[in-house]
Amino acid sequence: MIKEAIGVGDNEVDALNDAKKQLGLDETAEVEFEVIQRAEKKKFGLFGGQPAKVKITLKETPAEKAEKFLRDVLDNMKLESVQIEKNEIEGGIEFNLTGDDVGFVIGRRGETLDSLQYLTSLVANHTDNSYFKVTIDTGNYREKREKTLEILGRKLAFKAVKTGRKTNLEPMNPYERRIIHTSVQKINGAISWSEGENANRHVVIGPDPKAAKPVRRNGGYNNRGRGGRRPYSANRSEHNTPANPDRKPLNEGGTTGLYGRIDK
Repeated sequence: MIKEAIGVGDNEVDALNDAKKQLGLDETAEVEFEVIQRAEKKKFGLFGGQPAKVKITLKETPAEKAEKFLRDVLDNMKLESVQIEKNEIEGGIEFNLTGDDVGFVIGRRGETLDSLQYLTSLVANHTDNSYFKVTIDTGNYREKREKTLEILGRKLAFKAVKTGRKTNLEPMNPYERRIIHTSVQKINGAISWSEGENANRHVVIGPDPKAAKPVRRNGGYNNRGRGGRRPYSANRSEHNTPANPDRKPLNEGGTTGLYGRIDK
């Protein structure tokens, strides 16, 4: 939406201030304006003459576009009770949704929330060449989801090391796949990569083919002494298994996919 106002005054300055007042702006606000009619004094103080007219045009900011679109979508979903809290940050805006019905906004494993964030980001960036970051969250859902994915990645990485088998995860957006990859990279002996296209793109976790495998002797590992088989513990922290900086996720194919530039 574009906001416009035409101010009228005895001179251009008065006309400009009149237009600012109509738009609810302070007189000191800096705006772009157009003089559409210059003031002319009456001849002999009796004939002719005309006031000055100045036009101000205000375009919606990306943040205003995003908030308006988000509100319209929620209202059309019959979620008028959901409140939108906003926090403007450098180069973007963060929205936090609160209310009794926010569960409908999250959807299955956050799919609805991700889609809503993606569409809102498209609207905010429709007319600007620079990227404006839009984040939509509710009840710290994204932080909780991130922790869940980190735990899942570690668990399946340890499983891959123990069993030597790979595991296919459910399809995820690029941001969630990166969380899994980062988590797996912290576990020596495991590696992750992505397979599938678009909506079916998912992470696979398996044993690292480059990892050194211990040699068994007399029913036990040669590097464990007489203690027999080395016990496996899924509770080992990544701090006890330092990451190999040379291992990279395979076949990721970039950082974009179904949801494009979706950030936390």
